[in-house]
Amino acid sequence: MEGLQLIKVTETYVEALRELSIITFTDTYAQFNTKDDMRNYIDTEFSVEKLAADVKVGDSVFYLALDGAKPIGYIKVNYAPTQTDLHDPKSLELERIYVLKEYHGKKAGQFLLDAALDIALKNKLDYLWLGVWDKNLNAQKFYAKNGFTAFGTHTFLLGQDEQLDILLKKEL
Repeated sequence: MEGLQLIKVTETYVEALRELSIITFTDTYAQFNTKDDMRNYIDTEFSVEKLAADVKVGDSVFYLALDGAKPIGYIKVNYAPTQTDLHDPKSLELERIYVLKEYHGKKAGQFLLDAALDIALKNKLDYLWLGVWDKNLNAQKFYAKNGFTAFGTHTFLLGQDEQLDILLKKEL
């Protein structure tokens, strides 16, 4: 999508990140999960305090995609010490990638994925990896189209519900 800008999230943008996180996570997962599980996850993972602390961690970095001044999506990338599973210093984890619903199909997701790939390349890493929910078929197709291949699974706990993520990676 033309005209998008990528900025690193600092403390100044924590509230915008929080709002965007809640909207995109709810749009993506509310229909598949209980209200209690969703509320608990959002209250825990997307509190201002948690996000502000996450932004300060040097090995996890958030980036916002802006359309003009409007935040329309974001990514969170993790270097080895803060990765959810592998902790491989030769890799970068794309832990989160979310785009507002009205920007789906407009290449905003591709813009963010390309940004993550570019970050990994600039850091001379061997591969980018991520986990995608086994029920999120659209995302799986998106990653396959971009050259990602499955290499394992892990469990993601949303409230009381254990969910299965397929681990995907792309060699760089």
